[in-house]
Amino acid sequence: MKTSWFEKYGNWVSSKKGKWITLVVWILILAAVNLTLPQASSQKNDLAANLSSSKPSVEAQKLAEKEFPSGDGKPALLTWYRSSGLTDDDIAGIQKLSKDLADNPLPEQLNSVPIHEMPLPAVKQLISKDGTTLVYPILFDKKASTEKVKASLKELNDRTSDMFDTNPFDAKMKDKDTLLVRATGPAGIEVDAVDLFSQGDLSLLLATVTLVLVFLLVIYRSPILALVPLVAVGFAYGVINPVLGWFGKEGWATFDSQGLSIMTVLLFGAGTDYCLFLIARFRTLLKEERDKKQALKRALTGSSGAIAMSGLTVVFSLLALLLAQYGSIQRFAIPFSLSILIMMVASLTLVPAFLAILGRASFFPFIPRTREMEVERAEKKGKKLKPEKTKPSFGEKLGGGIVRNPWKIAIGTVVVLGVFAFFSMKIQYTFDTLSSFPKDMPSREGFQLISDHFNSGELAPAQVMVQSEGNDLDLKEKLEALPYVAKVSDPRKGEKNKDMLSYDVEFSVNPYSNEAMNHIPDLRDEAEKSLKSAGVSNAGDKVWIGGQTSEQFDTRATTDKDASVVIPIIIAMIAVLLLVYLRSVVAMLYLMATVLLSYFSALGLGWIVLHYGFDVTAIQGFIPLYSFVFIVALGEDYNIFMISSIWKKSKRMPLGQAVTEGVSQSGAVITSAGLILAGTFAVLATLPIQVLVQFGTVTAIGVLLDTFVVRPFLVPALTVIFGRWAFWPSKRNQEAIRQNN
Repeated sequence: MKTSWFEKYGNWVSSKKGKWITLVVWILILAAVNLTLPQASSQKNDLAANLSSSKPSVEAQKLAEKEFPSGDGKPALLTWYRSSGLTDDDIAGIQKLSKDLADNPLPEQLNSVPIHEMPLPAVKQLISKDGTTLVYPILFDKKASTEKVKASLKELNDRTSDMFDTNPFDAKMKDKDTLLVRATGPAGIEVDAVDLFSQGDLSLLLATVTLVLVFLLVIYRSPILALVPLVAVGFAYGVINPVLGWFGKEGWATFDSQGLSIMTVLLFGAGTDYCLFLIARFRTLLKEERDKKQALKRALTGSSGAIAMSGLTVVFSLLALLLAQYGSIQRFAIPFSLSILIMMVASLTLVPAFLAILGRASFFPFIPRTREMEVERAEKKGKKLKPEKTKPSFGEKLGGGIVRNPWKIAIGTVVVLGVFAFFSMKIQYTFDTLSSFPKDMPSREGFQLISDHFNSGELAPAQVMVQSEGNDLDLKEKLEALPYVAKVSDPRKGEKNKDMLSYDVEFSVNPYSNEAMNHIPDLRDEAEKSLKSAGVSNAGDKVWIGGQTSEQFDTRATTDKDASVVIPIIIAMIAVLLLVYLRSVVAMLYLMATVLLSYFSALGLGWIVLHYGFDVTAIQGFIPLYSFVFIVALGEDYNIFMISSIWKKSKRMPLGQAVTEGVSQSGAVITSAGLILAGTFAVLATLPIQVLVQFGTVTAIGVLLDTFVVRPFLVPALTVIFGRWAFWPSKRNQEAIRQNN
């Protein structure tokens, strides 16, 4: 009989030289890349553009920079507030700060409103009607990095502390009759956003490692074995970081703090899963084989194909994100696929080497031995070994129940999942950056103060620009008449083209809301109508709308298009990989169907948990696509391990028995892997970043549904229902089933 490649490799990696050579090679690679390449964190770019230059809002921004450069900056809106009303002393202190900023500008500061030159009555005209709130803008250089703006705001904090008895930046919103100030606006929001992700990196890593370690200790009750996957993931992480940093330095990949955070979770969750599939197989075979080398060789032969297939499924699915147009989504592709690829290699090389070195001691103190070894061990101690129990395990009972009642199981699970999937149609989405911040984040508190005491539209006005061709327009009057518009500025003329006019339009609603976004086309329609009525030809090509609301409108349109492109491609790629591996059209179809059902169920159940359990009114618009990639790709992993086990067994035993044994033998390890993977994604829900909380919650629920509903019930039930046709058109499998049955 011809020896397979995996058998040859298993012989080599479990040999005396092979295991040590493998370990040494990994150590050398780890040392080399860390000594010669930069770390990923030093190459991240949190200011990378999300929209391409062809998007309307980006074109509008370029036009505004060219024709209306006075507004070319990042405003920080200092929102001053006292619940009982700002006093004359408060105003005097703010004017003192204004003079200081005029005489000694902050680093990267372009200008600030000179309220120190204004008389007290004039300043009071800027205060809200209830006398509690004053918004004081400071404009920073648009090209300044977030770190530089953050440093400027820190210096502002220090200066303010020196000028007031107590620092208004440190005052709490709940404090009564206390002067406070919050930095909001684009600059404040940008700094807070980067701070949130950077602060979570270390805590996320520690929480993930701790969770995985605890799970492994509980599941395997072996301190040595618990460390094997973690050490392997640590090696992979140590290689991935500098390699990714190298990619970033060479310009081959762009990534940000959010991507690195999720990559950490993915690496430890999925990486531990791949290790467990091999470890569990090795543990089972140690009870059949006296020779640990033979057991490891068989474990590698039996599980390597499924591990490689599962890893490649995830890698190709993640690479499909390169086709996305939205930068934040596209930037996930390289870090995530690279991490899974390297982890897959580690699980097939480094982990077998560790197991070969440690042997049965890996599982200390509960060391697996063959029956003969247990008898010999008992005789040496002068004891008599108790007869083996023949009582069927829970997995065998479950598998037997599925074989006897496949239709009831299939229909029941489809109904349950279908109910959850129904709620996915009820989800409300948002592209509001502030809604992903904790409620006590300074920029969000500042925005709330503006919303409560002024018009929230002041925070991010839309900029409507038109090419008038010298004609008189009634555009200001038309825009002011719109019910969702609070205020329209007088038109400004372009610096280079005097026929170019710009209007600042303040919405009467939250400019970051879906309602405001939905009015962007309406603003364009009004502008085009005004141009047409003035006799301007091709009016549609002579209107530009900029600002945060317009950018969010383009974001929604772009991500919707990305989903319509990326999702079908991922489905097609996974389908092809399943066809290549299983050589069955029928199996491919029902496995894909179960994972898609699981995905929509996860969205629905996730919405139920977030909306009704945590009072979330809308989830971030990126969540469906983010979650799809992970739930579908990782969920298919479990299907592959389950069905490959049934496939192999069906060639030598009746299909019913193959399903029973497949459910029983693969159930424990898949359940363990699913709990670990879901737990690592759930760690994201502990961070103060709502987009990660929502992503972690939905993805963790999807993994749990795959682990406890789809894999143990629906997939084996459908396999029994389809019978030998589940293997169509693979004649070999169908013939084997026909003969065994």
